[in-house]
Amino acid sequence: MDSRLAHFIKKEFLQLWRDPRLLFLALMAPVIQLIIFGYVASTDINHISTVVLDSDNSVYSRAYLQSYKNSGYFDFNYYVQSPAQLRSLIDGGRAKLGLCVPVDFGKKLVRGESAPVQAVIDGSNAATAGIIQGYINQINFGQAQAWLRRRLARAGLTVELQLLNLESRVWYNPDLKSVNYMVPGVFATILMMISMILTSASIIKEKERGTMEMLAVTPLRPTELILGKLIPFALVAFFDILLVFLAATLWFNIQFRGNVLELFLLGSVFMLTGLGLGVFLSIVSQTQRQAMMTTVFLIMPQIILSGFIFPIANMPWLIQLATGIIPLRYFLEIVRSIFLKGVGLRYLWHDVWPMVLIGAVIMGLSVLRFRKKLE
Repeated sequence: MDSRLAHFIKKEFLQLWRDPRLLFLALMAPVIQLIIFGYVASTDINHISTVVLDSDNSVYSRAYLQSYKNSGYFDFNYYVQSPAQLRSLIDGGRAKLGLCVPVDFGKKLVRGESAPVQAVIDGSNAATAGIIQGYINQINFGQAQAWLRRRLARAGLTVELQLLNLESRVWYNPDLKSVNYMVPGVFATILMMISMILTSASIIKEKERGTMEMLAVTPLRPTELILGKLIPFALVAFFDILLVFLAATLWFNIQFRGNVLELFLLGSVFMLTGLGLGVFLSIVSQTQRQAMMTTVFLIMPQIILSGFIFPIANMPWLIQLATGIIPLRYFLEIVRSIFLKGVGLRYLWHDVWPMVLIGAVIMGLSVLRFRKKLE
């Protein structure tokens, strides 16, 4: 390596070491963000606040309501005596579900009649309401089958209620924990943000201090100046990959099934996209405040359109076409496949080559524009 470039890279590392805020952002922020976002991004719903109106108060109604408690999803935080009290708790957001057991619930069951039960669900959050509805249907169906079997047994009859025996097997995530799916996505998102922010912050700081012009008139060639800015933060971002990987596997206990070298190799390739966007930010921004505003403008569409939150298949076809230029979309699929499925490049190639192509174009155009500006 050229001695001028080596000394310039050394200067960048020393400058990073002497800046506590940027050093914290580079080393500790990714781990803290992964831990926080990993918990927040979980879509598992437990401890649903429930209000109960048991107008029957019989052995049968209490046994029926106990099945909700036993599921582990519902917390019976409120017991009320009137529909108005139930409505007030749901309107105030203190309860997400209201269970109303009418009078004569037990008597109707004993007579073999249909015993209605009302479930009032707070639908202000459609996703949460849908999950709660699924829980209720599952519990109610199980209770109906159990009660029918008991009636038939007392009559001396045995009937196989389950004529179709479906034996399902869940691969890759057998416990269906959303954290196993979301944390690898957070891993990819943080890598993009950190590599982009670090690069842009370093270059813009030179602009704000007025030292960029001084660097431009030094014996450093434009290529050496660009490499001197990119290489240190590429190494820091690579170290961040290691930290975030350890946090995902050790803190969240996500079983890593793939090849670590492939993950780090493809992560490094994806990191070039973030570095290229960081260079782009430094071109269009003169201050760190402008850079942060532009970062939000670039990051939010990528998160929304990458499939991290909303499935791409549910988007309008025109938006689905637009997601084809989002590099985060491809890396999300790569990370999740390596983490959960343990597959290699043989099965990931259809996501790898678009990511490499888009990353090369972003990095190439940004570096050429930055070099032209320096010259």
